[in-house]
Amino acid sequence: MKKVIIIQGPTASGKTALAISLAKKFKTEIISADSRQFYKEMSVGTAKPDLFELNQVRHHFINCASVNEEITAASFAKMGYPILKKLLNDNDFVLVVGGSGMFVDALVLGLDDIPVNETIKKQLIEAYNAFGLLPLLAELKEKDLAFFETVDKNNSARIIRALEAIRVSGKKMSELQKQVKNEKKDFDIFRFAIDWPRDMLYDKINKRVDSMLQNGLIEEVESLKVYRTLMSLNTVGYKEIFDFFDGNTSKEEAVNLIKQHTRNYAKRQMTWLRRYSDLHVLNPLSEQSLEEQALNILIKE
Repeated sequence: MKKVIIIQGPTASGKTALAISLAKKFKTEIISADSRQFYKEMSVGTAKPDLFELNQVRHHFINCASVNEEITAASFAKMGYPILKKLLNDNDFVLVVGGSGMFVDALVLGLDDIPVNETIKKQLIEAYNAFGLLPLLAELKEKDLAFFETVDKNNSARIIRALEAIRVSGKKMSELQKQVKNEKKDFDIFRFAIDWPRDMLYDKINKRVDSMLQNGLIEEVESLKVYRTLMSLNTVGYKEIFDFFDGNTSKEEAVNLIKQHTRNYAKRQMTWLRRYSDLHVLNPLSEQSLEEQALNILIKE
């Protein structure tokens, strides 16, 4: 049976390095399921693999769209599944990597169609533009606490999408996402996550943000001012810098908020992982390398 190796979990945990190592070992390719790395204009703030990493192994769905071309989990699955099938036709193993659990599951499991309604969507966008995100977050918390606890609370597009589905269907988004298609998959799925102690992970996150600033995060956000109203730019690392530009915070406050919001996002990513009964947790502090730990599980299975 062909194998899809999924590496997901918190930001800054080392997913990219492990994925490249395994992809080289199996002479295969990587499908990126990171919902922010799709966009060409967003590189520093999304911690994309650098050119050296991209040149080691072919990556799909990095720099595949512009920020004004919104990619949803459903559209990603529609584009990505044929590529996944083709790669599996040519290889025994394929890597899927990313911290966006909804996008990963949409690709490898397939989700039932989440209901849409353009009128309701327009109403929600108008409410967001008029009153901001807090009232929408309050509605989401009241109607679907489980989804509220895992969603990126700075991601207006995802919050609006969830409320749209809830209002249309009368069901919770967390319930709709569990309606997995029963299509039989002709591949086995192996899920891995790298389990850092929380204090060490948070330290890695803080250092990554510092590195982003040294590599030109502020300049990158400056170049995207014209797009700032787009949903894709309303995300951690960009929203805080826009607030700094507007004079709402100091530079130091903006940097501290990016670190705090990224740590909060990592916590939600770890919460999301608890839903998987088939998750293999890798220990980065073990004497065995992460690659060796993963290979032991893959070979054993």
